[in-house]
Amino acid sequence: MSVNLSPPVSADLLPVPGIDLGWAEAGIRKAGRKDLLLIRIAAGAAVGAVFTQNRFCAAPVLVCREHLARATPRALVVNTGCANAGTGDSGLADARRSCAAVASLLGCRADEVLPFSTGVIMEPLPMDRLLGGLPHAAERLQADSWFAAAEAIMTTDTVPKAASLRIPMDETVITVTGIAKGAGMIHPDMATMLGYVACDAPIAPALMPGLVRRVADRSFNRICVDGDTSTNDSFVLIATGKAALAPIDSAGDPRLAVVESALVRVAQALAQAIVRDGEGATKFITVTVTGAEAEAEALAVANSIARSPLVKTAFFASDPNLGRILAAIGNAGIADLDCDRVQLFLNDVAVARDGGRHPDYREEDGRRVMQAAEILVRVDLGRGDAATTVWTCDLSHDYVSINADYRS
Repeated sequence: MSVNLSPPVSADLLPVPGIDLGWAEAGIRKAGRKDLLLIRIAAGAAVGAVFTQNRFCAAPVLVCREHLARATPRALVVNTGCANAGTGDSGLADARRSCAAVASLLGCRADEVLPFSTGVIMEPLPMDRLLGGLPHAAERLQADSWFAAAEAIMTTDTVPKAASLRIPMDETVITVTGIAKGAGMIHPDMATMLGYVACDAPIAPALMPGLVRRVADRSFNRICVDGDTSTNDSFVLIATGKAALAPIDSAGDPRLAVVESALVRVAQALAQAIVRDGEGATKFITVTVTGAEAEAEALAVANSIARSPLVKTAFFASDPNLGRILAAIGNAGIADLDCDRVQLFLNDVAVARDGGRHPDYREEDGRRVMQAAEILVRVDLGRGDAATTVWTCDLSHDYVSINADYRS
């Protein structure tokens, strides 16, 4: 089940010059499904990445950080079905071994390969199956395999997630294409999923760390399904430099802002697809907080609403028990919040002001809004000019069932 989300059309996913993708059915957890992805990156590309802040981060996350500190990536390898997290030294050895195998196939160094895993935590990676699948993935490497790549990284996702666009620039065009996976264990703490976005703009490597963080903060760090942050969250941004443009090597270059806007558009499309495909989701909810003293304050309030089980279950039931939203606002940690200045709206319905129920609010109006598949929650804190938006979903019976049966 997903909320107003259709699979991407393969023909609409644009090849990015300098990127090739190949997949395999390695049987890592289940037979007969794509579960191994190989991405080859052309020489000269610039790569930036951000990872989970979960202290129990997975072995591949640790290896990715090591390799990024030493080399520019030439390949990514992604497996589903096993997270390779909570696996100690043997898990690190397995992640490094997978990098060495990819390097042997593609003719690069092992530290030029970044490994990624997703799936069940605290189980060993079945290396015989992974290593056996890599040659098949390498044989399939081609530029137009983005749809198959999106399928290959799915776990509890019901819909593959991919997006693509082109933007004009200096008498040529820039192509941006990305894929992501995620449906549960989703909450901001750097990335909250696996995501890979590539463009062919010639962006200097020194600009990539800041760029990938800004893109993540406006997309993947603004979503919540269940309030849990994975051990494996990773977001990678690749700029292959294959477009016929002069290099973008300064943060003040106006072309960087244009490319960044396109990257954010693709990343937001992927991030919102994750929420729409949230495990058991029946409602897609946008939470916008305005009138804050700072964006961090607005984000704290938005996240408090977005991750509240009581708020999320009320939305699932279409029950306008909207005092739960006020409680979540009050629980966001703003010590000097003046509740009398807070205003709450559901779509066009004014719900609260002056510290309580709005005089024009009627419960039947709240119920009408909550029965819709897409809902806007708007909060004005009445404290300043800062604002932000996050995207979340409801919490249903199916979420419990999906996670209770996850290892079945």
